[in-house]
Amino acid sequence: MKKKWVHTIIISATFLYLFLPLAATFLYSIAKEWHHTILPASYTLSSYENLYTDPRFLQAVGRTLLVTAITLVLSVVTMVTAVFVVFMYLPTMERVLQALVMIPFAVPGVVAAVGLIKVYSSGPIVLSGTIWILIGAYYVLVLPYMYQGIRNNLRTIDAKRLMEAAEVLGASKIKGFTSVIMPNMVTGMLVSALLSFSILIGEFVLANFLIGGYYETIQIYLMRRLNENGHLASAIVITYFLTVAAISWMMLRLGRRFVKTEEIKEKVT
Repeated sequence: MKKKWVHTIIISATFLYLFLPLAATFLYSIAKEWHHTILPASYTLSSYENLYTDPRFLQAVGRTLLVTAITLVLSVVTMVTAVFVVFMYLPTMERVLQALVMIPFAVPGVVAAVGLIKVYSSGPIVLSGTIWILIGAYYVLVLPYMYQGIRNNLRTIDAKRLMEAAEVLGASKIKGFTSVIMPNMVTGMLVSALLSFSILIGEFVLANFLIGGYYETIQIYLMRRLNENGHLASAIVITYFLTVAAISWMMLRLGRRFVKTEEIKEKVT
């Protein structure tokens, strides 16, 4: 009983530690006057009204979600295939693949951005100033997280035995991968995608250096308006957080629904 109270206190303290900064930011975003009191003296929603009626903000959100979605789709498709092939059929190459995908950890964002601009600002492929150079940089940035999550998921579901069982029952390698392995990897792919999404949605250095004013994302928009009005900046942060939370919730719901559908199919068959 005593341990239960200790756990409750620790969880409550952690929740307060995480919640209080958001609560203070929200109060500041709706505060009209807040100088010498604990709570604001008066409230207003003018910051949110100005924000949601600003076409630049809506365009920035749309651009950020577009770049992030394209990056995640490309990353999931390529990394699931690559990691599966190496894990199943080329185990000697696993260390090489792991070393390659861990390189982004060792390269600072500023150095990577300068190098990409120098390489792709001239030559046969000119990508500087376009969203494609940002998508490529984002793709490389999330490789470690995608790799680790997918690799751990393959080990958890015991992919080798599942493939062997599918082949014994007459399925081809492609059929076994798409019909047996992939449904069991949905949870791992979603976790990896959500982790990558949370990193990309808050990434500023690469976006600012690679495209800057050519393609204003939510991170660049936030930094540009941060010095204009503190209340407006707080409203952007709260909206930013709620958007991320809503998208994460929808992805998790879709993943659970997919898993339940697959379980029902298995019971029926």
